[in-house]
Amino acid sequence: MNASDETVAVVATIPARPTLKTIAYLTGLGVTTVSRALNDAPDIGRATKERVRAVADQIGYRPNHAGVRLRTGKNNVIAMILSIEREGLGLNSNLIYGVSEYLANTPYNLTVAPYDAGNDPLDPVRYIVEMGSADGIIFSRTEPQDRRVKYLIERGFPFATHGRTELDVVHPYVDFDNDAYAERAVDRLAAKGRTRIALIVPPLHLTYARHTIDGFVRGVERHNLTEIPIRTVDTDSPHEAIEAEVARLMRSPRRADGFVCGSAFSAIAVTAGAEASGYVIGRDFDVVLKESFDIMRKFRAPIQSAQEDFRRAGQRLAEFLVRRVDGAPIEELQWLDAPEVWTG
Repeated sequence: MNASDETVAVVATIPARPTLKTIAYLTGLGVTTVSRALNDAPDIGRATKERVRAVADQIGYRPNHAGVRLRTGKNNVIAMILSIEREGLGLNSNLIYGVSEYLANTPYNLTVAPYDAGNDPLDPVRYIVEMGSADGIIFSRTEPQDRRVKYLIERGFPFATHGRTELDVVHPYVDFDNDAYAERAVDRLAAKGRTRIALIVPPLHLTYARHTIDGFVRGVERHNLTEIPIRTVDTDSPHEAIEAEVARLMRSPRRADGFVCGSAFSAIAVTAGAEASGYVIGRDFDVVLKESFDIMRKFRAPIQSAQEDFRRAGQRLAEFLVRRVDGAPIEELQWLDAPEVWTG
C-alpha cells in the first residue's frame, strides 16, 4: 500500500462529524494544540496553524458551537442583519462577500439574518442577543438616534455598523463620506455648465441622507446654482416611481439639467425618465452617481460616478467586529471611506 492509499484508508475511517480529536490523530498533535491553532493562538507557529487548517479543510471539520461556547463563552459566530427591501445592483451581496472573505481566515462563521423593513429593526437584534446565538452583530441602514445601537451598548454586546449615528456615544462603524460625495458631484455638474440641479436623496430617516443633503446644499450654494426639488421619491422608491417623477419634472418649466443620485439604481431610473421626455444625456442634462461596480458608463457613457466599495466595507466591518470581540478600543474601529475614484 503506498502513501496515497494509506491517506485514503485513514480518511475513510473518519467519523461522519470530524472532531478536534480527529484532527489531532491525523496531525499527530495534541487536542489542545489543535484547538489553539484553529483559534489563531499567538503562541502557535504559523506552519502548525497552516497544517492544522489544511487537515481541517480536507476532512470537512466544523466546530461544535455548543462545545465552543461552554469552553470559551463564545460560539465563534458573527451575525449580519440585512433588510430584505429592494436591493440595488447586488450591494448587499458585495457587503456579505467582503465580510465572508475576512472571516474565512478566522475561527468565526457568518450567519445572515434577514428582516422586513416594515417590521421593527430592533427585533432581530434583540433575538440574537437574548438567544446568545452570535458573538457580535453587523447591521446597516443606521438612523441618527438608532435604537439598535442604544440597545447593544446598554447590554455591552459587540457590534459594528455600516453607517454612522448622531448618538453621544462612540461605536465601531464603517461609512462612506456621502457629504463629500454630494458636494463633489455638484462640483462636477457645475463644471459642465449645469445650473439647475436636482437630488435623488436616500430615505430621510437614515443618517446618510442628512450627510448627502448637507454636501449637496453646500455645493449648490457655493456655485450659486438653483436647486430643483424632488420630494415625492427617494433612492428606495420603485424604479417606475422615480422614472415617472423625473419625466414629469422634465416636462415642467422648471426642469433640471443636472442630477445627483444616491445610488446606481436611482440613476438608471432618472436617465430613463429624462430620456422618455425627449432629452439627451450629455447634451441636455447630466447625471452623477455613486456605485459599487464600474458599469454605468456602459449604460450611458456621459454618466459620471464615484466608487463606493461595498466589498471593502464588508472586510473592514468584519475586521472591526472581530477585534472588538477581542477587546480592541472602539476609537481604533472607525473608518470613513472617501469618494476618491471617479469615472466619466
